[in-house]
Amino acid sequence: MSSLRVYFRLINRLINRKATMLKTISATKARINFGDVMKQAKIAPVIVERGGKAEVVVLSKKAYDQLVAAKSQTDWRRLLEESRKTVRAALKDHVLPNPAEMIRLGREERDEQLLSALH
Repeated sequence: MSSLRVYFRLINRLINRKATMLKTISATKARINFGDVMKQAKIAPVIVERGGKAEVVVLSKKAYDQLVAAKSQTDWRRLLEESRKTVRAALKDHVLPNPAEMIRLGREERDEQLLSALH
């Protein structure tokens, strides 16, 4: 899931929870009233505009943490899938040995080493 989609889902959840509209404020007003912007951001993200164009979004720490956690989880899943594809490509038609047989052979080798160390 893209981080942008996660972000929009998070924004929608915040809007629905508090039934508020996203607040938009000019950069000048945000600078002058930053304490109020921080209070508002705890309720819902605040969009800060410069020249009528949205430049940044102020989020609560909780919303930010959720966004970061969702992104890191997405990265983890993407890496896992890439790893699976790499292993499948590397193995192609190669048949892996039976795990039980590999364990049995390893135990036999270990037993031989232990017995030879005792003599």
